[in-house]
Amino acid sequence: MDIQIHIARDADASAISETIIKTLRESNARDYPPEIIDRVIESFLPSKILRFLTERQVLVATLESQIVATASLDQDVVRSVFVDPDFQGMGVGRQLMKSIQSLAMDTGFNLLRVPSSVTAEGFYASLGFKKIRDEFHQAERTIIMAKKLKR
Repeated sequence: MDIQIHIARDADASAISETIIKTLRESNARDYPPEIIDRVIESFLPSKILRFLTERQVLVATLESQIVATASLDQDVVRSVFVDPDFQGMGVGRQLMKSIQSLAMDTGFNLLRVPSSVTAEGFYASLGFKKIRDEFHQAERTIIMAKKLKR
């Protein structure tokens, strides 16, 4: 599988949105009720993705020109890591996180934080992230995790 990772462009916004929404509905829906999924989806419509492209470093992973995953770096915080459910467990997320960690180190950060969903906690733990605390946004539980970066 020849996955390519690159900086997202404005033209990628709709495909990024579709990938995130599919992942929320298929993967995250196992851990969160429909009303939370619907509320989170509102944050990832194409217009919101276009705004993220101006505020964060957004990466996409593509396979044969199809976007199959995305992740972004907002200062020292990893945000919006989503891998299409059809490609989960194949190393795509790990490749994206390796690129995100390189971006963070190149920017001079020594610590990387991630607000993890319940669904992704095990994934981040497998990459060396440690749980710091839980946060609740109404009924939505987020696990704040961190990892020291090694140079």
